[in-house]
Amino acid sequence: MTATQKHSLADTATTAFCWSAAALTGVAVLAVMGFLIFRGAGTLGLELFFGQTPWWDALTGARPVFDGLWSALAGTLILVVLSCLMAVPVGIAGGVYLSVYASRRYQSMTGFAVDLMAGIPSIVMGLFGFSMIVVLRHALFPHAKTCLLLAAVCIALLILPYLVRTTQNALSGLPEHLRLLGPSLGFSTWQNTRHVLLPSAGRGILSGVILAMGRAAEDTAVILLTGVVAQAFLPRSLWDKFEALPFRIYYLAAEHRSVAELDQAFGAALVLLMLTGALFCLAFLIQRTMEHRWKK
Repeated sequence: MTATQKHSLADTATTAFCWSAAALTGVAVLAVMGFLIFRGAGTLGLELFFGQTPWWDALTGARPVFDGLWSALAGTLILVVLSCLMAVPVGIAGGVYLSVYASRRYQSMTGFAVDLMAGIPSIVMGLFGFSMIVVLRHALFPHAKTCLLLAAVCIALLILPYLVRTTQNALSGLPEHLRLLGPSLGFSTWQNTRHVLLPSAGRGILSGVILAMGRAAEDTAVILLTGVVAQAFLPRSLWDKFEALPFRIYYLAAEHRSVAELDQAFGAALVLLMLTGALFCLAFLIQRTMEHRWKK
């Protein structure tokens, strides 16, 4: 067998392996989603969300929902919005600074710190938030407690390194002629970044935002130690306890006392999947709108 034939055989084997791995991944995802739909689709309805509480009273907070998912769904949405409001601007700004303004030495040092932070397990981030409350109770604020705001801060810290890295990589991957386009027209560094680099890297940056939103919606370990409870109803302020769909799924799966409660856990998992999909679609629409506006 000649060297050319060996290389051709190796390329064929590598291609077959890659296609097989992709196909198996797709089959596994479809199998999990199919099982989840099979078990959870039958529970979908107003009763799953509001229990025996009238839906209008539940939406307005006039009456608490004891046996539905409305409080957990609302708590998850509030948590995602709060954490993204804190993390997305800082993460994008950090990625822009590392890619455009920072020196190579500073990029290397800060990049290592960002990667180290990205590798921190979520349970450690939850312990950090819980420890911070313990310190505050003994030092400055005796009445400090775990709450929605603390959970949002910890989730924001958890997703921050992903936002920094995706923004930096999206900007660093642009061709050199785009980087030189603005200065050749007399743009300042910020004007070049604002009018040339950010629009060109917008798809990659917003993809990182989408991934961050999904991570914020599904994480359980962080909120487990920073303010989530099984029955908290709608949070009245940022200092209240709250419910969330990931913890509700964990609680029902671990502590269910009947088949109906286990079925509600599958329904909650399906709702979380649909919520994440809806957030992805919303982010995609925002991405398309911004790209259309930038192209003008």
